[in-house]
Amino acid sequence: MKRRNSRCSSFILATSYTASEKRYSFGEAQYYYDQFYEPYRDYPAPIIALAGNHDGMVAPGTNATTLTAFLDNFCAEKFEVTPEAGGLARTAQIQPGVFFTFEAPLLRILALYSNTLEDPGVIANPTIGNSQLAYLEAALNRVKSDNFKGALILAHHHPAYTAGGKHGWSQDMLAQIDETCKKTGVWPHAVLSAHAHNYQRFTRLHGETQIPYVTCGNSGHGLTRLTRKNGPPLRTPQQLQITGHDDRVILENYDDQDYGYLRIVVTAKQLRIEYQPASDGDQAKTPDDFVTVDLASRKLVHFTGA
Repeated sequence: MKRRNSRCSSFILATSYTASEKRYSFGEAQYYYDQFYEPYRDYPAPIIALAGNHDGMVAPGTNATTLTAFLDNFCAEKFEVTPEAGGLARTAQIQPGVFFTFEAPLLRILALYSNTLEDPGVIANPTIGNSQLAYLEAALNRVKSDNFKGALILAHHHPAYTAGGKHGWSQDMLAQIDETCKKTGVWPHAVLSAHAHNYQRFTRLHGETQIPYVTCGNSGHGLTRLTRKNGPPLRTPQQLQITGHDDRVILENYDDQDYGYLRIVVTAKQLRIEYQPASDGDQAKTPDDFVTVDLASRKLVHFTGA
């Protein structure tokens, strides 16, 4: 999927269902108006959807097939108004599937589908097969063969790391992705996820590089604290205790009290990820948290706008 953009671009990667608390559990077509179309009725831009576990969940005892409604409304063959829109003008989107590459002159996002479990995220196993790993390997090899110099982001619904709260991280999924990155010699500049109903930002120290892992799952359905009620706040920075790889992972910042969203700014030399609480309103000018990656050195730097 390609989209034109200028030398300095910003966009929002949205996930379906995150803007409403109505009937959050299941992904059948009958819930799409309440969960997606009505909440986003005034949002003027296209929405590229990253499928989450609730998008694939269907109510027990129904004849619905997992992901059918998601595919109809986000992976249509043409821009058409579906019955689920309930008369609203927003059309279905035409992204190619639940795992895909979003391309722009300065950016590539490799989107994966981490399936329907509450925990952990799953992209490959004997039941669902290895098609996503094959896609990821091919996409990373193409980054190398194209000599792509822009920002490379990996996105999946379930987080690779968490610092607490209801949802844990997905170690097997992370190990599979790491193995594919190691095999191809191509690593992302940043990793985005959701699922945990809060905001968390980590820095992974991988060799001589620094990779931000950002979870932003606080876009509208409940909020989950990282610490117990009335307990002391979790101080940052804080190193996670991790088994499975030797890289150090640092929790840099978090927000478990506000709803919020991300803004991504990409230039020819830098990738900047900004976090903004929704309560700041549409006139807010300064994000509450941000991180900037130098694309060449893959280290965290100050933003220059160049």
